[in-house]
Amino acid sequence: MDAAEERLDARWVRAWCERGGATVVRATGESHQAADALVDLTPIPSDLATLYWVLAEARLPDGRSVHPPATVAALFREHGEIEIPGEQPALVFATTADGHPCALSGSGRVWQATSPSTTGQFDLLASSLREFLEIRR
Repeated sequence: MDAAEERLDARWVRAWCERGGATVVRATGESHQAADALVDLTPIPSDLATLYWVLAEARLPDGRSVHPPATVAALFREHGEIEIPGEQPALVFATTADGHPCALSGSGRVWQATSPSTTGQFDLLASSLREFLEIRR
């Protein structure tokens, strides 16, 4: 399945939430406003917008955390876009259990920092946000 076929839709995200395994906080009017404010601040990948339409944040079974949109906006204000050589600019939206930032690029790929810093090297973690959510470690 290529990245275009893996694009998120709200129905898939809702089904993923229902499957369990992750602790999710469903989207609210407040989180939708925060997501809208994030979009006003910087263009975000469409998959992230879809994710935030359904949920506000999540804790995955392996300890990774998908940040709420207000946190993503704060991280963007502090660090800006993440530059990854040969890749479209990326936005930090999650953190690993050991505190390493995860960034979603405009191409839809998810990258993980090799250290707890946003200024270090990022390695490819998943070919899509959907794959990122399905990783079982």
